[in-house]
Amino acid sequence: MPKQLIALTVNGRPYEVAVESRWTLLEMVREELRLNGSKEGCGTGDCGACSMILRAPGNERGRLITSCLMLAAQADGCEVTTIEGLATNGRLHPVQQAFIDAGGVQCGFCTPGMIMAAKSLLDHNPAPTLEEVREGLAGNLCRCTGYAKIYEAVMQAAQAQR
Repeated sequence: MPKQLIALTVNGRPYEVAVESRWTLLEMVREELRLNGSKEGCGTGDCGACSMILRAPGNERGRLITSCLMLAAQADGCEVTTIEGLATNGRLHPVQQAFIDAGGVQCGFCTPGMIMAAKSLLDHNPAPTLEEVREGLAGNLCRCTGYAKIYEAVMQAAQAQR
């Protein structure tokens, strides 16, 4: 199958990758770049485990995407942030730390997607209400918990970033 060369930035690092037309962004990030934090839970965009933040040219804050549904070629010229790109200089991002502190981590499978959804929510709304947190994470499923500790973690992260 012929490949297309795309140029994108992932977690602040530029890449040129030859991708097949059928590859999803998730497949490319996991298989070609070996960044395995984002998970494929359902492959249909329903669970949010593969959530990443995509910044297209001209979009400052970016938007949350389900990378299992986006073709890798569609990310040409974009900036992508995965769970691996949140920590800086060996320090966890406040959202990552809040998930640990609040006990919002269970088996861990959904956690990267939940954290990316929380980061995106807080980028767009730095002081959400509990209802807004619930709505902001509605596209992410956790099969281990009742969500209370996850919501608490997002609220703590919002406080920490103020």
